[in-house]
Amino acid sequence: MSTVEPGTPCWADLATPDLADAKRFYPQLFGWTGRVAPEPEAGGYTVFLKDGRSVAGAGPPATPDQVPIWSTYVATDDADLVATRVEAAGGQVVVTPFDVLGQGRMAVLADRAGAVFSVWQPMAMPGAELFNVPGAMCWNELVTPDPEGAKEFYALVFGWQPEDQPVGPITYTGWRCGARVVAGMMPPLQELPADLPAYWSVYFAVEDADATAAHAAELGGTILVPPHDIPAGRVAALRDPQGALFSVTTLR
Repeated sequence: MSTVEPGTPCWADLATPDLADAKRFYPQLFGWTGRVAPEPEAGGYTVFLKDGRSVAGAGPPATPDQVPIWSTYVATDDADLVATRVEAAGGQVVVTPFDVLGQGRMAVLADRAGAVFSVWQPMAMPGAELFNVPGAMCWNELVTPDPEGAKEFYALVFGWQPEDQPVGPITYTGWRCGARVVAGMMPPLQELPADLPAYWSVYFAVEDADATAAHAAELGGTILVPPHDIPAGRVAALRDPQGALFSVTTLR
């Protein structure tokens, strides 16, 4: 069983009020197949597979009023300790740590600006089995109006060290965890939607960002930011038919 290093994004899943439609939309978009958890208490939680290996998940929302959202999970050795650190750093414990059917222990947390993320302490399930190839998660990025506050917060919570670099008119931050840059951060390029004060964006690699964006629209999704070039590749920001935000990128 391969495991992801603590402090590194290891999983992403979708909370959606229309799980049946998500199981239509994403397999057609990314070539995924779905494996539904057999336990009744899992609520139909579905693990998406690419070439037989787990890449992401989808399930019903935790509360009826939750907006449809893709969540980034960061690997940890101790979910309870991370929750304690989040509170001490000025964030919020949205859902206290709990065990997930013997698969792992997780908590749902929010940083000072309200960006929600989760942590995953693996048991039977280590997280995704495939990264950085078409149809798999390849990047996780915090979009926040308070980059300086985020630098303090994530250093206290995960020990991440920020590395800033200018990218056009903005400063882009890479989050270094040990020897690797594991995620990124940027300020919003436009006013954030009211339902997302700050947010973690999940990126999936694709063969062709333009074709994928067009296909997403054909399947009932929305192109939020049309495909464009950045130093790392060509990216587009999309919303699925229920409004959940995600991004796709053609990696260089």
